Amino acid sequence: QVQLVESGGGSVQAGGSLRLSCAASGRTFSSYAMGWFRQAPGKEREFVAVGSWSGGPAYYADSVKGRFTISRDYAKNTVYLQMNSLKPEDTAVYYCAAGPVPARTSTLYNYWGQGTQVTVSS
Repeated sequence: QVQLVESGGGSVQAGGSLRLSCAASGRTFSSYAMGWFRQAPGKEREFVAVGSWSGGPAYYADSVKGRFTISRDYAKNTVYLQMNSLKPEDTAVYYCAAGPVPARTSTLYNYWGQGTQVTVSS
């Protein structure tokens, strides 16, 4: 079992930055791919970014590529999502998730956090 707790959400103006954190506890953190997804009101949950195991590549949705960066601190069992140049369309609840492979499909993840709200105003 893996428990995930997100933090770092909030309200920011367009062009601003936020850093989301996802603290993991439970089973071996390093053996999981860690992903970020988001869900805006009235929309389906969508892939944002995923980082694989140590040394593996990260993948991003086209909509955030060049603006968001995923990273992980194995000593702290924490994965981060640095979000720069935020846009109003980035407004959503952001979720971190853990799964066996670095996938873009939410159904391939076994564990989910509770979500953190990000609101970007124009």
